[in-house]
Amino acid sequence: MPEPNVLLTIEGPLAVVTVNRPEKRNALDLPTVEEFHRALAEINRARCTVFIVTGAGDKSFVAGADINAIKERRREDALAGINTRLMSAIENHDAVAIAAVNGFAMGGGCELALSCDLRIASTNAVFGLPEPTLGIIPAAGGTQRLPRVVGLGRAKEMILTGAKWDAKKALDFGLVSEVVPGAELMSAARAMAGRVIALGPLAIRLAKQALNASANMPLQSGLVFESMIQAVTFESKDKLEGASAFLEKRPPKFTGE
Repeated sequence: MPEPNVLLTIEGPLAVVTVNRPEKRNALDLPTVEEFHRALAEINRARCTVFIVTGAGDKSFVAGADINAIKERRREDALAGINTRLMSAIENHDAVAIAAVNGFAMGGGCELALSCDLRIASTNAVFGLPEPTLGIIPAAGGTQRLPRVVGLGRAKEMILTGAKWDAKKALDFGLVSEVVPGAELMSAARAMAGRVIALGPLAIRLAKQALNASANMPLQSGLVFESMIQAVTFESKDKLEGASAFLEKRPPKFTGE
């Protein structure tokens, strides 16, 4: 029986999702996208706080869609938004998503990283949205999320010139928050996940919602939304535990309630 295209391991509050098609540069095809959705549902059922997304091997994170598949796609395929729905599912997932980018993150792979909340890269990582070289545009969130992360000018430079950014440039431009040697990538991603897990899980989940909403709301509406979310946290057990632990000079024991 062949290995699945997406591997999932759950370790308490942490899950690791690995796109497992190294022979295809971990390219996203329809079966892989469907398996990814099932992994996200399982992470939700397990009530994980964080999940790390990475690619099998050390050459490619995710290289994007299979070019043979792109050649056959028609208008109806674009309107179906198969990859778009996956990226939105990651972005809007209750758990915090960390992209551990090991190698090439091109096209849909770059868009997959952009859909994650946090991004860390190995020194051999390369980012790009080269769809215009195929006569199409980045359409799984690339033209929308990249400007929100790095600014409109930088996003135009990448997309409109077909630029590829190495790990250093990605760090300088704010696309990733950390660059480490390849051998240290997963341990660094786990350390980042540990910093998230140490915080109040309810607060983290709601803060992610507020942060995502900030890109879609005028400031005054966002401030109202923020206050409403804060009202929820003020009535939570986690708030009482966090304040008590601070006053008693002990580590908090959050329950996510």
